[in-house]
Amino acid sequence: MATLIALAGLPGTGKTTVARLVAQGQPAVFLRIDEIEAVLRVEDERRDIGPLGYQIAAALAVSNLKTGQDVIVDCVNPWPLTRAMFADAATHASAAFLGVEIVCSNTDLHRDRIENRVSDIGKGHAAPDWQAVIDRDYMPWRDADVRVDTAKLSPEAAAKRILSALRA
Repeated sequence: MATLIALAGLPGTGKTTVARLVAQGQPAVFLRIDEIEAVLRVEDERRDIGPLGYQIAAALAVSNLKTGQDVIVDCVNPWPLTRAMFADAATHASAAFLGVEIVCSNTDLHRDRIENRVSDIGKGHAAPDWQAVIDRDYMPWRDADVRVDTAKLSPEAAAKRILSALRA
């Protein structure tokens, strides 16, 4: 049975790094909301796209899940509403669902990642600064299936933990 793996976590926690490793280890289709949203904003970086990036990712997830492919969705996924969108996508595709929250419990490390990272997304994307990250409306995912702290685990160990949960 195909599985939709939905990540959640603030920018700079290591979601993309871990997601890529999981996608390679499974293998799984890798959907990155930041890239979808960048394309939607390419003509106007200030364009309000609302939930459109998430809706596109959910639709693409369903299409891929129906072909039997596992899908990993890399996004902030900040609220129960957005998390339910991906759980519903898995249900619609008759697939399993694995919710994963990525956190970085070391504030200094987290801030350093934000302030020193180099974006690999082109036009249309504006990486948030530290203030934007700490001001972000984000609700911890208390009932996530897996919770990974990238201040305590390497990206490889985090991916291994997610893959173990996926195979369990």
